[in-house]
Amino acid sequence: MNDSVWKPHVTVAAIMEREGTFLMVREREKGRVVINQPAGHLEKGETLIEAVIRETLEETQYEFEPTGLQGIYRSVTTYSPEITYLRFLFCGKVGAHLDGPLDQGIISAEWMSLEEIIADKDQHRSSLVMQSIDDYLNQAPCSLSIISQIFA
Repeated sequence: MNDSVWKPHVTVAAIMEREGTFLMVREREKGRVVINQPAGHLEKGETLIEAVIRETLEETQYEFEPTGLQGIYRSVTTYSPEITYLRFLFCGKVGAHLDGPLDQGIISAEWMSLEEIIADKDQHRSSLVMQSIDDYLNQAPCSLSIISQIFA
């Protein structure tokens, strides 16, 4: 395969709401503390659903059951304009909270109200944080059946 072929970075993220609050993570990124949904990279040999379950557990120690595909996003950051991210956002149910360490770089997993998230807008990791919440609140997710299981 030609190494000059452009390849986006595939990421997954989870959005969960409980009693009017959203599960968010505070993490260190490029020397600052930022807020994001539980998220991370798709690993080789992994399905998108396996990735979002794993990433949510690693970053929050909460079990996650995806129930829908909320959105697919393309993002380019100002600090790495040569990298394009494709983000698959899953909504779902929060499960048990387990005892264990949070992933490297994660400071805390917190249940935050919409008002708190908006008030901390300067700390959002990217504009996708608020866009994901807006989409969750204003449009129905797609069924997980939209993701082909034959080629997953």
